[in-house]
Amino acid sequence: MNSRLIIRSYLRERMRAALASGLAVLILFLIAGLYGYGESVRNMSYALLLIFFFGGCLAAFDLIRYYKKCRRLEAALQARESPGEQLPKAKSLPESLYQALVRTQEEEKRGLVTEYDEKRRDMADYYTMWIHQIKTPIAAMRLLLQDEAQGREVQGKGEREAAEELFKIEQYAEMALHYARLDSLSSDLLFKQQEVFKIVKKALKKYGILFIGSKLFFSMEEFSCMAVTDEKWLCFVVEQLLSNALKYTREGGISIYGADARGERMAGRVSFLVIEDTGIGIREADLPRIFERGFTGYNGRLDQKSTGIGLYLCRQIMDRLSHSIRVESAEGKGTKVILGFEQEGFGDM
Repeated sequence: MNSRLIIRSYLRERMRAALASGLAVLILFLIAGLYGYGESVRNMSYALLLIFFFGGCLAAFDLIRYYKKCRRLEAALQARESPGEQLPKAKSLPESLYQALVRTQEEEKRGLVTEYDEKRRDMADYYTMWIHQIKTPIAAMRLLLQDEAQGREVQGKGEREAAEELFKIEQYAEMALHYARLDSLSSDLLFKQQEVFKIVKKALKKYGILFIGSKLFFSMEEFSCMAVTDEKWLCFVVEQLLSNALKYTREGGISIYGADARGERMAGRVSFLVIEDTGIGIREADLPRIFERGFTGYNGRLDQKSTGIGLYLCRQIMDRLSHSIRVESAEGKGTKVILGFEQEGFGDM
């Protein structure tokens, strides 16, 4: 709110009082003129000058007070917490009533926010407990499948497919757990100097069962990339990207390699990791929205199991780790996901 706007508003509000005062002075002069009080009219002109002088001083004082009041109200409007406490002192009964109304609504809002936060915490606690509970029978089923396969020394196609589906169930439970923990992510981070290549190998080992069943080719070039990061959460991001690559790649394969800022292959020490597939790709119109929560796009409508949560989680986690993530893709030509581990982000990208 600029000063010119405040002055214009002040003049509009005080216009009636100024006109009424001017009309009263004019009436006095007219009466004096009608009754022939010539000498009185001349004497009244001195009084008029005094009226204008003191009236101008009072108007200036009133304008300054009005200006400060507008600034206080503007500050109260911009206050994110307890704006009612920032309001200037009421000068009239209507102002007192308006301020009481604002404070009452503020208290009601606080009560609703508190109630909502409690419900959300209860729901998050329930989902977290449920996920931990469901992981127990999943782990037990996995052990039973492994023991049965080892007992016969041969794992049939049906058993392998059952193991794959069990793995997917486990990953969906992990995704739900990470989603429930997203709001409290900052308190769960443990930053250390990590070798990104080892984290990627860990994620690949976990997803080995799906790679075997997919019959896709896979290549991973050795690279060196050190980053101050949280191993658990970065590993989860890599797992989600591998899951997407496997889900949307029907033929061809998946490549992982180090790269420069443009996403071009680069050997040796790098600051960028690329996960590239030869899958169905992403429509150009969908690319700007792929990191939005719940957005599934054209590919998501083809795959009814898509939730639109995976890439959203990846972006949220990478942002909070102070890393970067970017996607290049063309429909029918595959997808390239570039993870950046420079603390300042992509730089000249």
